[in-house]
Amino acid sequence: MQYIRFSYEDRICFGQLQGEAIALLDRSYLEAGCQKTGQILQADQVRLLAPVEPTKIVCIGLNYAKHIEELGHDFHDDPVIFLKPVTSLVGPEDEIILPAMSQQVDYEAELVVVIGKTAKDLAEDQAEDYIFGFTCGNDVTARDLQKKDGQWTRSKGFDTFCPIGPWIVRDLDYRNVKIRSVLNGEVKQSSQTSHLIHSVPKLVSYISKIMTLNPGDLIMTGTPEGVGPMKTGDAIAIDIKGIGRLHNLVR
Repeated sequence: MQYIRFSYEDRICFGQLQGEAIALLDRSYLEAGCQKTGQILQADQVRLLAPVEPTKIVCIGLNYAKHIEELGHDFHDDPVIFLKPVTSLVGPEDEIILPAMSQQVDYEAELVVVIGKTAKDLAEDQAEDYIFGFTCGNDVTARDLQKKDGQWTRSKGFDTFCPIGPWIVRDLDYRNVKIRSVLNGEVKQSSQTSHLIHSVPKLVSYISKIMTLNPGDLIMTGTPEGVGPMKTGDAIAIDIKGIGRLHNLVR
């Protein structure tokens, strides 16, 4: 089942995709008691939005071995975490805006975990019970600023630097799905989530022992090798088998 958040008649709505049709929900799918209203819309009547409004976006760096090698970083025993501001969030088909202060802005394809209920101090074997589902993400990065700063807040925190979507899928075998980035029709990254150094349950557990995770919060699980720059006019897509395609234009 694909869960979407969308704009319809100047209001924000939630629904379930049923082919080209949308079953309207009476409230957010993250809220208890959410039900179908009985109203059916067509996909061409709505504009898809980022599927959640998180209180925080927690990102994992250096979680694929070959990506660590291509950047020349060291391996870490514990997950490397950082935050993107919620103001960086955009949805499918929204534009990624290149900032004037950067000369190299890269794409980074990532599997994104959507938290379903408040999580604190979880054991790894509890983590799956707190996951609502999964979506596609692009951890857009000003690579030159990342190297210059030595830390990642500025390079990853610009407005529009966190496209996610197009929807949330709940039933996904996240342990081994294909993940790709496609720039102007050319495959740039291609890997499997089985290559993650730190697994999804480990990440959820680890982060929950540092900060409380709220419903709708996002965990971006890291990117595989093959990252590279985008320029004005480019079209970047993140494909994850079993979820779909997140597509954005660059300006």
